[in-house]
Amino acid sequence: MADAATVEIYTSMFCGYCVRAKKLLSQKGVSFTEKDVTADKNGRTLMTSRAGGRTSVPQIFINGDHIGGCDELFTLERAGTLDKLLSLSA
Repeated sequence: MADAATVEIYTSMFCGYCVRAKKLLSQKGVSFTEKDVTADKNGRTLMTSRAGGRTSVPQIFINGDHIGGCDELFTLERAGTLDKLLSLSA
């Protein structure tokens, strides 16, 4: 995929919303970097800082921009704007 976006997703173990978000990205053929913050205090602190104080997982970033969590990811998908953010369409 040419000019693919850089996608980062902060997750934790046993998180159903994390599984849903990763499944959607995988179904779209999007590569992403997963950062498990289950037992990573420093990672969770960084995630919270980057996410404007949000502490829940997942927290998703596309090209360094915070898009939110699972609900926001699916909202973008339903609105038809996720593919553009991910550079899946011209």
